[in-house]
Amino acid sequence: MTTVLNKQLANWIVTEIKLRNYHWHVRGPQFFTLHSKFEELYGEAAGHIDELAERVRALGDDAVPTLAEALKQASVREEAATRTAEQMVSSVVSDFRLMIEELQLGISYAESVGDEATGDLLLDILAGLQKHVWMLSAFLGE
Repeated sequence: MTTVLNKQLANWIVTEIKLRNYHWHVRGPQFFTLHSKFEELYGEAAGHIDELAERVRALGDDAVPTLAEALKQASVREEAATRTAEQMVSSVVSDFRLMIEELQLGISYAESVGDEATGDLLLDILAGLQKHVWMLSAFLGE
């Protein structure tokens, strides 16, 4: 179970940094909207990082200890901020969709081993991501 949790932890560490990068570098007519939205999302990411790491520790394992290790374990990839505002949002949607798929697998695994607490944690994160994908996709006109 901690392998699943650490993968999600790594994803959120990379995602938080990516969102901060976008927050600092977004430009164009959607600046004010996206600057605030990216700040909201990286704040949420920080909360998920803490919850996931604490759950790993509660299960008796070590949480992802370094940025290098997070980059190695994460499915989400870092990238430069040399993107348009729409490309940034599209990248976030793509990352969130990938994380949703992995969370669904993690929830199934938690159910199979009888770990309801971890399953509930992952389900809460999943629900939030689904809402973000819907809203950000609407922003993109999808």
